[in-house]
Amino acid sequence: MYLHLGQDTVIKVNDIVGIFDMETSTISKSSRTYLAAAEKSGNVVNVSMELPKSFVLCCDKDGRETVYISQISSTTLLKRTGYMDEISNV
Repeated sequence: MYLHLGQDTVIKVNDIVGIFDMETSTISKSSRTYLAAAEKSGNVVNVSMELPKSFVLCCDKDGRETVYISQISSTTLLKRTGYMDEISNV
């Protein structure tokens, strides 16, 4: 299954490590440090030039990490994955 992050960007759901709210997660110094290091190493893909609302951390089968910054809220992205539907069916 795939997740649409906005514009023309689609990622595999199986590659997602986490979906984070930009406003609440960047309060932590460790999150800010991680995002700065990822950007410096060229592992950040900005999906939109609009105000960022979330970021998605992905790791492919080769272990390469990519951070996608999206204008779509973390709640909406989580709903799009269908993960919450699976939990409610248990």
